[in-house]
Amino acid sequence: MSLQVSNSSKFQVSEFILMGFPGIHSWQHWLSLPLALLYLSAIGANTLILITICQDSALQQPMYHFLGILSVVDMGLATTIMPKILAIFWFDAKVISLPECFAQIYAIHCFVGMESGIFLCMAFDRYVAICHPLRYPSIVTNALILKATLFMVFRNGLVVIPVPVLAAQRNYCSRNEIEHCLCSYLGVTRLACDDRRPNSICQLVLAWLGMGSDLSLIILSYTLILRSVLKLNSAEAASKALSTCTSHLILILFFYTVVVVISVTHLAETKATLITVLLNVLHNIIPPSLNPMVYALRTKELRAGFQKVFCLSLEKKVRHQRPSS
Repeated sequence: MSLQVSNSSKFQVSEFILMGFPGIHSWQHWLSLPLALLYLSAIGANTLILITICQDSALQQPMYHFLGILSVVDMGLATTIMPKILAIFWFDAKVISLPECFAQIYAIHCFVGMESGIFLCMAFDRYVAICHPLRYPSIVTNALILKATLFMVFRNGLVVIPVPVLAAQRNYCSRNEIEHCLCSYLGVTRLACDDRRPNSICQLVLAWLGMGSDLSLIILSYTLILRSVLKLNSAEAASKALSTCTSHLILILFFYTVVVVISVTHLAETKATLITVLLNVLHNIIPPSLNPMVYALRTKELRAGFQKVFCLSLEKKVRHQRPSS
């Protein structure tokens, strides 16, 4: 165990050791293949969505701009954790320094908060499109998209700063083995020798102020959407209006359900188990790989955009292979 003497004449841990999944250390490396495939699919699918939105003029709409921003956030979230997890499984690179660990805590909280914020922006976009269609072009403008995105970046970038800062203030004087694949806030602060309750309270308060307010506004948006749709005389029009929201609702349901489960685990301060650790890891990798697939399967315009991109790439490939006369 790597320890150093602190100013207070107490031993202070200088690095943490990420042990991986609790209870299955001897064969956990077999999980690297599905996790690596999920990571590659997340990066590949989100990159394809970005390329498609940039190249297809039919997709130059606010809804797809928000989807592109979500793709960037998803790739950031997945890249925050997956390279280190795969390094643990493939190269036994379990050691992580304290600054790296606290930086990972910050990045995870920041990207998760931004994903929640983008979901809110997308819910507002659907609310205006369905409830105020005539005013939609004048309300949801490129300027509004830019302002909303910058607000979400600065809000989550600043709000989560106290989480890693307070975690770094704890005294880690004995154990340094984290029963996790990543620097989870609960896994790290559980190793502290002093009282960590202020940290847990701070984290939960910030989480519910941020994501809790996002979720409340999302629920309000869809309540107003549902009320507006129910007033439509045409069943076909109502079905068409709701179909544009289905993909969004599927992703929101998965995202916030897991957030609530993880929050309850933090409140109970239960010992890390295989299920809770696996759920925490999957919450950071499943949405980035799931979001593009859900939108691709349920959005006709996006599927058409994919076909255009593939056709253009095939045409270029044929053109390059054709011998010059």
